[in-house]
Amino acid sequence: MELKKHQDQRLPERKGQKRKLEEEIEEEQREISAVEEAAAAPYGEARKVILNEVYAQVNILNSTFSWDEAHRATAKRATHVLAELAKNEEVVNLIVEGGAVPALVKHLQVPPSSEIDHDASKPFEHEVEKGSAFALGLLAVKPEHQQLIVDAGALSHLVSLLKRQRDVHKDGSDSRAVNSVIRRAADAITNLAHENSSIKTRVRMEGGIPPLVELLEFTDTKVQRAAAGALRTLAFKNDENKNQIVECNALPALILMLRSDAAAIHYEAVGVIGNLVHSSPSIKREVLAAGALQPVIGLLSSCCSESQREAALLLGQFAATDSDCKVHIVQRGAVQPLIEMLQSPDVQLREMSAFALGRLAQVKKFTQFQDTHNQAGIAHNGGLVPLLKLLDSKNGSLQHNAAFSLYGLADNEDNVSDFISVGGVQKLQDGEFTVQATKDCVAKTLKRLEEKIHGRVLNHLLYLMRVAEKAVQRRVALALAHLCSPDDQRTIFINNCGLDILLGLLGSSSPKQQLDGAIALYRLANKATTLSPVDAAPPSPTPQVYLGEQYVNNATLSDVTFLVEGRRFYAHRICLLASSDAFRAMFDGGYREKDARDIEIPNIRWEVFELMMRFIYTGSVDVTLGIAQDLLRAADQYLLEGLKRLCEYTIAQDITLENISSMYELSEAFHAISLRHRCILFILEQFDKLTDKPRHSQLIHRIIPEIRDYFDKALAKPNQHNSRL
Repeated sequence: MELKKHQDQRLPERKGQKRKLEEEIEEEQREISAVEEAAAAPYGEARKVILNEVYAQVNILNSTFSWDEAHRATAKRATHVLAELAKNEEVVNLIVEGGAVPALVKHLQVPPSSEIDHDASKPFEHEVEKGSAFALGLLAVKPEHQQLIVDAGALSHLVSLLKRQRDVHKDGSDSRAVNSVIRRAADAITNLAHENSSIKTRVRMEGGIPPLVELLEFTDTKVQRAAAGALRTLAFKNDENKNQIVECNALPALILMLRSDAAAIHYEAVGVIGNLVHSSPSIKREVLAAGALQPVIGLLSSCCSESQREAALLLGQFAATDSDCKVHIVQRGAVQPLIEMLQSPDVQLREMSAFALGRLAQVKKFTQFQDTHNQAGIAHNGGLVPLLKLLDSKNGSLQHNAAFSLYGLADNEDNVSDFISVGGVQKLQDGEFTVQATKDCVAKTLKRLEEKIHGRVLNHLLYLMRVAEKAVQRRVALALAHLCSPDDQRTIFINNCGLDILLGLLGSSSPKQQLDGAIALYRLANKATTLSPVDAAPPSPTPQVYLGEQYVNNATLSDVTFLVEGRRFYAHRICLLASSDAFRAMFDGGYREKDARDIEIPNIRWEVFELMMRFIYTGSVDVTLGIAQDLLRAADQYLLEGLKRLCEYTIAQDITLENISSMYELSEAFHAISLRHRCILFILEQFDKLTDKPRHSQLIHRIIPEIRDYFDKALAKPNQHNSRL
């Protein structure tokens, strides 16, 4: 009964305290609402209202530094108002301008204990410090205010606060208020040190790292997270801080946090470890020795994408340590989740998994045997296709990491056939790469693949080209046209029907397949000959002795005269008989010209006939574009193959997109094989630009038999390139 009576007596007091607390909250909310309304007002008016409010709260803080209960309540409310205002980054500068920083820093400390009895309860203990730390942390989000806050003495007080609250906790006080003030102090240190190397060093000099490491073992997970977040920031690109964190024995606690089911905990822990090992091989070894590898691999399957990303990045860093670590990463099950991450909608996840796989796939000196197994494992667990898809990304970093991984996988002969059969070569060739380093990496990958097209790799590809499904056959034939050695071309494209596959693509109804076929055939043609057929004028196919320039149209010793356009041209039968079968038939056969002294030559211009005769007498002549076609007609009529080839060479220099059809018809009309081959090469080379030209489709189908004939001749003898087809 006495206990109940005592409780009844306490009831009015509790109700009074509750009403008082509710009134304080209502007052605080009214002040915050007033400022929020001001923020919505026109700029000049809003600025004035906000500054006045900041001045008011600063005055309160400057006049309430005592243990008086009313002072503590008012100071707590002032810190909360300033913190709420600081959540709006547009207002932060006004808060600083209003002098809030020194006032808030002052309240990171507790008032003098002489003002209160030792045994008396301390009103709002920890609450004012928490509010001050929270507000300063929000102000520190803007880099330009970080040094100002530190210069006002905040850093030393925050570190002291961490130490003091840590000691309070050790004494058995585990209140929510204690946990909150610790968390706010750690968060404030995080924001102050963010991307500020001098403040990171200052935290270490002020002794902030040891208490933060101890807080990793705090029972409250929010405190753990805040401490880890601060350590993560302090470790980033600061070797002295990293070393001290490790020396303070942070690794065991961090590794335990990696195994936490709480995403917020293991995300911060893996972030700290990632910053510790970055560019620090010795710390990397310590982290691995402490048992971090398996829990990091476990995070690849976390529900938290940020943890997955950090874990993949960390595994990529581990993989650069040594080959044994690579093998352990693969053996412990990292490859499959990394490959699955390649297909995530999260760009950063794809980027980091590609980075990790790339590191696992790279071969180091003296460790090739182990590393090649990693390469094969990544490819045969399905890593090739998603990596190739990442090449389509517009994200330069992601694209480069994928290209880097593919470069590693291409080093293994066991991967080459798969690489080609899934269309990897076409993907590399067709990709639009934004960064020069990626372009270089892709070029090296193609070169690496080219070096492996021989022996068992080539045999497997030939097998696929014979028995695989049509799509795979096409990919293999296209890749081999670009990558194979000239020595293997006949084996691939004549003996194993690779040419039929490429010609099938050229005759396809699909524009993309047509273009792929044309590019491959052009590449094949360039490999098949050291020089394009008519890129250089050939010598006469029949060695002979020439009378010389002085006998051209010279009556001396002339025994035959040609009448051309009514003009006489003096010639010598012996020279004509030696020049061609046409003249031999004219003078030795049963033609009427055999015994004639004057022979009329119809349908030929004097200039053309004169050049033809000059060639017969000298073996050479300058063929200009204006006369080349008429001279070609004459050379064909009189079976002068050497002159014909000179004409073809000159005409070939004038092939354009507009006249290619007529040029091809010209080559057919006069049996101009070299010109025809040059037309074929031009069509293949300029295929993409010809697709919108009239009669393009008919032209393509007309040349397909000629292309087959061209390659039959070009590849007629292995190891021999004939430049005079």
